[in-house]
Amino acid sequence: MVTRREAAQILDIPLEMAHRHGLPSRLSSAELAEIQANPPAWLVQSRANRTGKRPIWAELRCYICDFHETARPKKWWPEFTFVICDFHETDELPRPAAGMHRAEWEGVGSRFRGIVDAPRV
Repeated sequence: MVTRREAAQILDIPLEMAHRHGLPSRLSSAELAEIQANPPAWLVQSRANRTGKRPIWAELRCYICDFHETARPKKWWPEFTFVICDFHETDELPRPAAGMHRAEWEGVGSRFRGIVDAPRV
């Protein structure tokens, strides 16, 4: 059995779309395989409309402790150099390379901070 959230991740669709189109809260592996093998019209249309610019789901993995979760990426997320749990200290990370500046973004996923090392301007 898989949850609706897991099915949405496997089908690569937003959780809201899975709910809107009536995917049950739990599906058997056979039910999910049937949807993948014979996608309904709304899923075919959704896949046809994709531009590929942004992923539907992103895996967030802590660089320090390896805790991970899958989350919907936000439009404001840059390409992170590191992702760490919000309770880790940034001095636990490798130091930025010479000429690089480090910036942090709070509120990434349920418990992460995103770190970006970028050239100094």
